[in-house]
Amino acid sequence: MASLPGDLVSLAVPWWSLVLRCALIYVIMVAGLRLFGKREVGQFRLTDLVLVLLISNAVQPAMTGPDTSLVGGLVIIATLLAVNYAWNFAVVRLGLRNPRLGEALLGHPTVLVQDGQWCERALEREGVDHEECEMAFREHGVESVEDVKLAVLELDGSISVVPRDSPTIRTRRRVRMTRRTP
Repeated sequence: MASLPGDLVSLAVPWWSLVLRCALIYVIMVAGLRLFGKREVGQFRLTDLVLVLLISNAVQPAMTGPDTSLVGGLVIIATLLAVNYAWNFAVVRLGLRNPRLGEALLGHPTVLVQDGQWCERALEREGVDHEECEMAFREHGVESVEDVKLAVLELDGSISVVPRDSPTIRTRRRVRMTRRTP
């Protein structure tokens, strides 16, 4: 039975070094992409996709260092999965406990059109152009900006559209106080 070459199973750096490198790069990448905007991967422009591919290629050596072993690759994969799970768990927990922190980590929806008028500053800040909004209008069966009551760039990068002729449903939250009898 043939043995495996040493570089497939023996690490060139300590396992904890791979874990630390991956975790730090993951957090920095998530923070950088969070600042990048609200687009989902499916909504990336070609230039966005090229940027992400180039960044991933650039940071790969920083994660692996001199290690090219199979075990090192498995440690990196396990670390990325664990850090991703922990990040998502922490963001949800912290966001529920502290709404301001949740907004800082996750962001907030942005109004792009209100009562048939473009919100130009919001469009510029979010990097969304009129054509993208008009595509969302068509997807929602709305012909022009004048027919839009509200268009919102959601946290997931999608654009929600409320037509001008949609009925407004107002609800009032009822709080019931119960008294305990002694």
